[in-house]
Amino acid sequence: MATDGVHLLEHIKTPAMVVARGQVRFANSAATALLGAHIIGQDVRIAIRDPKAVAAILSEEGGTARISGLAVGGSLWEVDCRVLGDGSRLVSLYDLSERVSVAKSHADFVANASHELRTPLANVIGYVETLMNPKAGGDEALRERFLGTIRHEAQRMQALISDLMSLSRIEAVKHEVPADLVDLVPLAREVVGEFRDGSHVTLHTNCDSAPLSGDRGQLAQVLRNLIDNALKYGGPDGPVEVSIEAAQTGWVLVCVRDHGEGIAPEHLPRITERFYRADASRSRAAGGTGLGLSIVKHIVERHRGRFDIESRLGNGTSASLMLPLRDGPAG
Repeated sequence: MATDGVHLLEHIKTPAMVVARGQVRFANSAATALLGAHIIGQDVRIAIRDPKAVAAILSEEGGTARISGLAVGGSLWEVDCRVLGDGSRLVSLYDLSERVSVAKSHADFVANASHELRTPLANVIGYVETLMNPKAGGDEALRERFLGTIRHEAQRMQALISDLMSLSRIEAVKHEVPADLVDLVPLAREVVGEFRDGSHVTLHTNCDSAPLSGDRGQLAQVLRNLIDNALKYGGPDGPVEVSIEAAQTGWVLVCVRDHGEGIAPEHLPRITERFYRADASRSRAAGGTGLGLSIVKHIVERHRGRFDIESRLGNGTSASLMLPLRDGPAG
């Protein structure tokens, strides 16, 4: 391979090597970072210890092979070998790990969504078929009970579809930083006011105004989801405290705290995953879709903020988010 071609390889981010007579004659920085600087001058069978990859590299016409664990366990790479005019081989290494991971995540998401919809749908069909039986349908008390269950299951499906659509919309714009001016204090007062009837939600602020660049609808959704969660799992008639604290560092801290049973520590790392529930039966009974905290996390990340959940069994749960202020704290 010509010298200028070798120099060109040094400037690309894809790991690349030149192999001649079975030896690695050149490896760019990306390749040595991946495999180690010692591979230069080494037999390619030692540099890449995978029979499929070596066979593709040493074959007369070149070829491709997929190998796993090249960099770290669980990683997936494609080795592509092209035979050059002088008989040397250009070997490029492509990391497929993220692509495979995304595909698996999408497949898992569809499977989980299908499962979540299938259960209430099966219940609705079962109860409707029972009510179609003249004997069961003629019993007024039984009919009322079954219709109540059908309504509950239909509402579960409606809530799940609404959250799925919401999550889809959020992910579609996740790379677009919101630019509208939103004042978090009056927005929080408005959202908290929606929960005043029959609930004990209070709001405390250290400022009259907390302006930031954001999407008003999404920020309202974050507050609603967190307050709704706190009311569901904070115990009967338990108080929910919402606080807003603007700091001189240019950030605003929003915290939603309940005094319920709390969350076991083994669940906390996964609590924002889609469809993950610390207490599945309790969540479904309360009408939870398993997507609320995932939606919150995605919205906070879109606003370039940070989201955290702290909890101790028997001592309640505190969900907090930090968002960058637009013009610094006011009030």
